[in-house]
Amino acid sequence: MLLLIVIVVVALVVWALRLMDQAVKSQEFSFMLAGFLVASSAVAMMAVYFLMNHYVVYMDRAVSVAQSDPYRFNSEDVYAYVQTLPEPQQAFDN
Repeated sequence: MLLLIVIVVVALVVWALRLMDQAVKSQEFSFMLAGFLVASSAVAMMAVYFLMNHYVVYMDRAVSVAQSDPYRFNSEDVYAYVQTLPEPQQAFDN
């Protein structure tokens, strides 16, 4: 997946450089703006990839820690605990 993203980012950077080169040759601001926007999208794409990569690794570790914790409650334990609680009015009648 990283290889595909790197190829797309390199293609975006090359396109941005060509647009900026055209902007310098033809003295047009619109080409320079377009090149800047394309380069910004390449940077944003890499930033999102790295942020999401770190988030996915973090969530994977959190799930593996939660599954290996022997002291956590499962749904049957919590349901059984809720069923044994006294009714709220019975607790206040004492």
